[in-house]
Amino acid sequence: MYIKVPAQEARHTRSLVALFQGAVVLLFVVLLGAFWNFQVGQYEKFFQMAENNHQRRLPLRAPRGVVFDRNDRVLVENRHSLNISLVRERVSDLNETLARLSEVVGVGNSELRRVLESQQDEPLYRPIVLVPDATLSQVSAVSARTLELPGVVVEQSPARYYPTEHLAAHSFGYVGEVTAAQLALDTFDDMQTGDIVGQAGLEQIYNQLLMGVDGSRHVVVNSQGREIQTIGEVKPLEGASLKLTIDYDLQRAAEEAFQLAGFDGAAVVLDAQNGEVLSLVSLPAYDPNAFATGINRDDWSRLNSNQLDPLQNRALRGRYSPGSTFKIAMAVAALEEGVIDPEFKVTCGGGGTFYGRFYRCHTTHGTVTLDEAIEKSCNTYFYTLGEKLDVDQIHKWSTALGLGQFSGVDLPHEVKGLVPSRAWKQEEVGERWYPGETISVSIGQGQVSVTPISLAVMMATVANEGRRIVPRLLHSYNDGSGWQEIESNTNPSRVDLSPLTLEVVKRGLWMVVNREGTGRRGRITGRDVIGKTGTAQVISLAGREAAEGSTRDLRDHGWFVFAAPRDNPAIAGVVFGEHAEHGYLAAPIARHVIETFFAKREGRNLPTLPVPSSLSPVLPAPTNIGGGE
Repeated sequence: MYIKVPAQEARHTRSLVALFQGAVVLLFVVLLGAFWNFQVGQYEKFFQMAENNHQRRLPLRAPRGVVFDRNDRVLVENRHSLNISLVRERVSDLNETLARLSEVVGVGNSELRRVLESQQDEPLYRPIVLVPDATLSQVSAVSARTLELPGVVVEQSPARYYPTEHLAAHSFGYVGEVTAAQLALDTFDDMQTGDIVGQAGLEQIYNQLLMGVDGSRHVVVNSQGREIQTIGEVKPLEGASLKLTIDYDLQRAAEEAFQLAGFDGAAVVLDAQNGEVLSLVSLPAYDPNAFATGINRDDWSRLNSNQLDPLQNRALRGRYSPGSTFKIAMAVAALEEGVIDPEFKVTCGGGGTFYGRFYRCHTTHGTVTLDEAIEKSCNTYFYTLGEKLDVDQIHKWSTALGLGQFSGVDLPHEVKGLVPSRAWKQEEVGERWYPGETISVSIGQGQVSVTPISLAVMMATVANEGRRIVPRLLHSYNDGSGWQEIESNTNPSRVDLSPLTLEVVKRGLWMVVNREGTGRRGRITGRDVIGKTGTAQVISLAGREAAEGSTRDLRDHGWFVFAAPRDNPAIAGVVFGEHAEHGYLAAPIARHVIETFFAKREGRNLPTLPVPSSLSPVLPAPTNIGGGE
């Protein structure tokens, strides 16, 4: 049966067919264009993506710069270290590999996982160091089991090495992996997890100089991620070398003298003319080699829980009562403020009454002038100066000499001591200052606290006729373009001290060492050493009695500040004996350092340390607690 289709309906059908055919043609054109773009237009992009599937850039760690002393002796360098690493893209069963590796190298599975998790955001092809500075037995064990340990590789990299070990440890500092907090800083924006940076001391303050530029190896890998070809290499660039102002022989002389004396503490020895640090001691110390390839948790915990606090740089961060070394600042203040003249005399009968309270002296001195009071360390004389001076006057001259201030030394984390003032007490305590408090301040007790380096600066300032130098440890550096010397502080700030003040104070300091003063154990024939001892009270007599039975060391601290020679001094500094009981026990350490300094300068054999008995007390012990000798 034939059914006739109306003409209008036929035209509609033909339109639909034509539309469909057009759509097919358009789709074909679009697909053709996309194909062309894929094959031709984006060829380079997709080619590179394909290449990246079998090419890798692996880092080559740059060694840090070598550190020398002022006489070109190597103090810090690098050594070769073998690391056991894991390339995760080669591992099919991570749990099994880690468990097996733990058995082979003798490192806990949890520790391996902790390290791995800390760098989980790194690319899978990048080796992650699981066992830094592996032993030969660990390396041999891994090498013998390569089939059992897929993805485990042995790599060689530079590691920091400190051949002097504990010597000058707080000056050098140590290195460690960059922390998450550091990575958030702009100065570390070009670094990544696992990079080694300076974490303390000179390693930290001059990290940018010491760090080199990492290189890389461009390698081809197969489908299992194994290297099959090296197609290029960019060699790493070693960091800049540093030459320090430190003299190894003086550093060793100071530390060995401390050891012989039998107590810990700090010492700062300066070139009195330009502020170069010749020796900086802080004891007890630590071995920075323990940090070179990552310190383990147990060792870190032991260091931090040690009651002696070996990580603290006592020279910069220890705050202690200055004891009678503060009498130098008191003498300067009294003369410059005009409250006394050099011939002003005080009669010491074993102490004196001030503001209704009796203050003891460590003995009876009779009638003394200022230089004699410095020589004999007469507390009564300086109590009298404390009665005549306002605390703000004492603050003014003490801070001018460098106490209670930053020294400006090029080491991190320096702290300031404290010389109180009326404004300070009002701000900190909300109370007015009482005149009786000044009496304690006058002999370096009470609220006064100083750092060893600030006392060294004070002594150098007085010895230098008022030139206040800035301590520094970096002498020069070499970044590959030759040695570039750091400009010395040839124009230091000046404290306006009268010639008369300087004459009287320096005469008193000379008498301390070269007559019958408490510093005579620092005497060196022909060297005109000047100095001042100090005994710093750790705890009051009442507090000592209350603490009876305590394991804490409650013995007083001992100080000796020094310079030599008296006129135009070449060397100045401080020795601090922690719980050494008396300042005169610190003087022999300074004497040995001074003798070593001049022996080197004059080309003579270096002195040897005396027998231990010569460092033992020869003076009668003071009868008072914290008497300030």
